[in-house]
Amino acid sequence: MPRPKNKEELLQIGIENAKNLNDLIDSIPESERDKEFSKGTLNRNIRDVMAHLYHWHLMMLNWYKIGMAGKKPEMPAPGYTWKTVPELNTAINKKYSTTHLSDIRKLFNESHKVLIKLIESHTNEELFEKKKYKWTGSTFLGSYLISATSSHYDWAYKLIKKRLK
Repeated sequence: MPRPKNKEELLQIGIENAKNLNDLIDSIPESERDKEFSKGTLNRNIRDVMAHLYHWHLMMLNWYKIGMAGKKPEMPAPGYTWKTVPELNTAINKKYSTTHLSDIRKLFNESHKVLIKLIESHTNEELFEKKKYKWTGSTFLGSYLISATSSHYDWAYKLIKKRLK
């Protein structure tokens, strides 16, 4: 899937990839949706993957709120650095380990809608102009939104598809 280069593509690919991901999960019989993936991966089942996406949505929304208020958000999360993302992902996995897949999917779909509305609220320039916002550093707001939506959904789709073979 190509990386979005403008607002229209970001919305289209984000919505399309979320739909494809949900359709993939819906195509799996309910009795098999909790099936464990093969050993050797952090995300051990579909719930883990969807919880990961949901939590990264929350982090993105938090960065946005803090950043747009003129402050510097702690990225990726308080107590973590980009080098310690594996530890952060492990903590995310543990946090949602007892949450049912259906609940995680509802949370994911709701936070996805919030991110889509956020994208819709910005102009193409606001999303794709580098250094437009101090908190995004040398990159652009759309880059963070691509990572939280379209590219992350593509990663999840491929992971689930591969693990269920």
